[in-house]
Amino acid sequence: MKEIADALASDGFDAAAVRDLPIPETYRGAVVLEDDVEMFDGIPIRDRDPAKALTVREVPTPEPGPGEALVAVMASSINYNTVWSSIFEPAPTFGFLKRYARSVPSAASHDQPFHVLGSDMSGVVLRTGPGVQRWKAGDKVVAHCLSVELSAADGHDDSMLDPDQRIWGYETNYGGLAQLSLVKSNQLMPKPAHLTWEEAAVSGLVNSTAYRQLISRNGAHIKLGDVVLIWGAAGGLGSYATQLALRAGAIPVCVVSSERKAELVRSQGAELIIDRAAEGYRFWKDPETPDPSEWKRFGRRIRELTGGDDPDVVFEHPGRETMGASVYVARRGGTIVTCASTSGYRHEYDNRYLWMGLKRIVGTHFANYREAWEANRLIAKGTVHPTLSAVYRLADVGLAARRVHENTHSGKVGVLALAPRPGLGVDDPELRARHADAIDRFREGDPEQTAVAD
Repeated sequence: MKEIADALASDGFDAAAVRDLPIPETYRGAVVLEDDVEMFDGIPIRDRDPAKALTVREVPTPEPGPGEALVAVMASSINYNTVWSSIFEPAPTFGFLKRYARSVPSAASHDQPFHVLGSDMSGVVLRTGPGVQRWKAGDKVVAHCLSVELSAADGHDDSMLDPDQRIWGYETNYGGLAQLSLVKSNQLMPKPAHLTWEEAAVSGLVNSTAYRQLISRNGAHIKLGDVVLIWGAAGGLGSYATQLALRAGAIPVCVVSSERKAELVRSQGAELIIDRAAEGYRFWKDPETPDPSEWKRFGRRIRELTGGDDPDVVFEHPGRETMGASVYVARRGGTIVTCASTSGYRHEYDNRYLWMGLKRIVGTHFANYREAWEANRLIAKGTVHPTLSAVYRLADVGLAARRVHENTHSGKVGVLALAPRPGLGVDDPELRARHADAIDRFREGDPEQTAVAD
């Protein structure tokens, strides 16, 4: 592994020589273990510590099969599905791995007593399996997390509808929080040339998800002038949703939880901001009783900001905590587009406001191949920028996941794998220089400093 790391550490590595690098029998990956799935039994979800379950261990290197690629991972990131996996909520992910192995014979190697997590990655292709034509050893790539078989008709209009659609690194093994990763080759996309490894690694899942939710015809399909309410506008999903809404000519109303996060959103170009912590919104009287008076107070605040308009679209992802308010505040005929449900999956809302207001709820989940490519193209052209705030070493991945679970971060939290330090991997410094301020907007401290650990 040291030979691979040394060869790829230089920005000017010889791509042709990569194919001759030896592949180690094992590598280090961030894993949860099947033997640990009961470790948090009886502990409330909010009190579970990802760092207790998510550890870095040596695991056997998988062999790329037909249509697959083995990638040397330079950097990755923490997504909320990593948190879910590491606290075994809503269910241990080993059931996903077993079903994958049963239903797809070539996926038998994914059923292991360990699960290598991670649904983002930037890196370099090391090997490809039979039938791979688009990619070769030495190519610099990022990965989207849609793993799909496309053996049924359902997925050929929208690959997210395929019955064998899975999220790589969550419902499959050998994810991106590791020194090596196994992907389907059609998950790979060109690495944005103006970004460092860690910057390129953080956008894949959240940017593609936000793109489908807001821009795609499979989501809200927003248009010029739409008022878009964005929950968690300075977080992983929300920071990209804010950029996409602004680029589309919509009017984002950004909900944040601190003045620092309000400043970040404002610096992206948003003008209408609600600090829900400062204004004291509490949408539940107790864990079982919603408070409609708070929905109404929140709705009045939105109208104050917009000059009387209700949201055409609500970008909903917190779930249980906010869904009742989201349905209430959406305008007559408006759309609530929902995914993730990070505060809880069991939603409660007053259906009278939905049916009598002729509103609709649209469920979205990640993005299809075309949407992921279009979202990555916006990153590569400098139209949308990564919102990387902090970078951790792979050895400290549990601390990084804990931070996301506790919501003490802004934007995205990156993780270095084979990249020895932040700041490497830039191939287009001219484009980078034009967007340097936007790229560094969310960063905590000096972006060139060594990766941090709490």
